[in-house]
Amino acid sequence: MGFIALRSIAPLPELAEQVLWLAVTAAVLIFFSRPVIDFRVKHLAAALGLGVAVFVIWIGPDLISSAYRHSFLFTNSITGAPHSSLSEASRSSALLLALRAARAVLIVPIVEELFWRAWMMRWIIQPNFQKVPLGTFSPAAFWIVAALFASEHGPYWDVGLVTGVIYNWWMVRTKSLGDLILVHAVTNACLSAYVIAAGKWEYWL
Repeated sequence: MGFIALRSIAPLPELAEQVLWLAVTAAVLIFFSRPVIDFRVKHLAAALGLGVAVFVIWIGPDLISSAYRHSFLFTNSITGAPHSSLSEASRSSALLLALRAARAVLIVPIVEELFWRAWMMRWIIQPNFQKVPLGTFSPAAFWIVAALFASEHGPYWDVGLVTGVIYNWWMVRTKSLGDLILVHAVTNACLSAYVIAAGKWEYWL
């Protein structure tokens, strides 16, 4: 949220913004969140497969219909429109694309899984969330987090909702932060490769 505010108040060159985003977020994770980050994976093959499956779900509707994402349900004043945050010039910079992909694959999965499924799913159940074991199921927590996760993805709220349900289910199923981080990272890695290879920049909001 701080970076979004900084972008609107004092915009930085895109390369500088990507480097700053990676450096600051990595530092925060290392110095403040590292004690609670657990990278141990219990179900490696299943996590890899699930991550790829979510990627297919993410791009599927747009492969079936090129006009799908431009209907009123997904492009409006509330959800916004599919539009990349990368400028035309940045799309030809190998360094900037590598940094953007690294952010999506290495940092975002950790940050989002710490927030959505390691904290919020538990906090909704009980504000003293540390007393709630990871993966504890509560219908209210499950669906509130799925809905909020969907809203975070703007014009991609539909696939964001499906993804949120799958990720929430995987947390309940595995009770493992490491498994969630891996699934999320695989999805983002596949999506990043697809964005760069196919020029589908709109997926990088």
